[in-house]
Amino acid sequence: MRIGLACPYTWDVPGGVQVHVRDLAETLIAAGHEVSVITPVDDSDALPPYAVDAGRALPVPYNGSVARLLMGPVSAARVRRWLREHEFDVLHVHEPTAPSVGLLACMLADGPIVGTFHTANPRSKILTAAQGALQPSLEKLRARIAVSEAARRTIVEHLGHSAVLIPNGVRVAAFAGAIPLPGYEPPRHTVCFLGRIDEPRKGLDVLLAALPELARRVPDVRVLVAGPGDIAAVRSRLHPALRDHVDLIGLVANEDKPRVFASGDVYCAPNTGQESFGIVLLEAMAAGTPVVASDIDAFRRVLDDGRAGRLFGVGEPAELAAGLAELLLDPAARAELAARGRRVVAAYDWPVIARAVVDIYRMVSAGAAPVTLVSDSVSGVVATGGEG
Repeated sequence: MRIGLACPYTWDVPGGVQVHVRDLAETLIAAGHEVSVITPVDDSDALPPYAVDAGRALPVPYNGSVARLLMGPVSAARVRRWLREHEFDVLHVHEPTAPSVGLLACMLADGPIVGTFHTANPRSKILTAAQGALQPSLEKLRARIAVSEAARRTIVEHLGHSAVLIPNGVRVAAFAGAIPLPGYEPPRHTVCFLGRIDEPRKGLDVLLAALPELARRVPDVRVLVAGPGDIAAVRSRLHPALRDHVDLIGLVANEDKPRVFASGDVYCAPNTGQESFGIVLLEAMAAGTPVVASDIDAFRRVLDDGRAGRLFGVGEPAELAAGLAELLLDPAARAELAARGRRVVAAYDWPVIARAVVDIYRMVSAGAAPVTLVSDSVSGVVATGGEG
């Protein structure tokens, strides 16, 4: 099949949606499909051969994070040209309600169009206010996919539509067998964290608040923190007696993420909310690292109600410290959780997920003409900003 994927967020800025689109594209290409992705990007040299530059995006607050979204006449022209140059059998737009290239593609195209919704925000004033304006474009979607039950509920409550639940995938082979970073070889008592370190909802402050009690119970504990943000600001908040317990390594390349997970005895996800899924939990489990995570709905579902990982009360550092200490000091319990995690993550391997997505493609394109350009004159879109 000839498949067009529209990614709303800046390709070379870390984010779960970008990773989802990249992994889906590469899995589809490996299966023999012809795939093109259009996406905002800061550095066009960062794009793979199958991707097209939609322009530079602007950072704006979106869904409790800072997003880099993109709309405007220049972007519309690039999306229009992309649609014209490919006779896609199906167009697959991600986050079609975000002010970015997915929404532009919906406005400009007609035919077999699929939309995937990633965001879970039960109190979205933006979606509620924009429902009327978005409706004409959203009605073009012949199928809707939600990556989680929380994302599906957001669609139902704010847009009045239902969706097929197809979760995020993980490239299991890329994480299995990863070797630790230098200096983190066993034996060790290491907790790893991977996420934006200055984004409150990722919960690093909860983990750091648990550290005094954790260090009391496990005196040689190390906390490996990877992810973008102001390292100096985080270090300045640490008590001097605890600084030697925390290694802040900053942003890591995608190819090094498996090694971060493999460097920990336990992976900690202390997120405080607004998560529609838990791809980072799956990545940790694929690397064979047991998980301790906040008891939020999205994480509970991925961790099979706590059978494939330990859950603790949201924003409860004392409970987190106790759970981490228990696992760090119990190798048998860690091994059991790691084995359960591997069994769970097998169902999320990208080849499995991609087959379900292709089934949707075949359904919406059966007997239909290829995707067509509705108009060559859609230019009345004002520039605004957009990255989750």
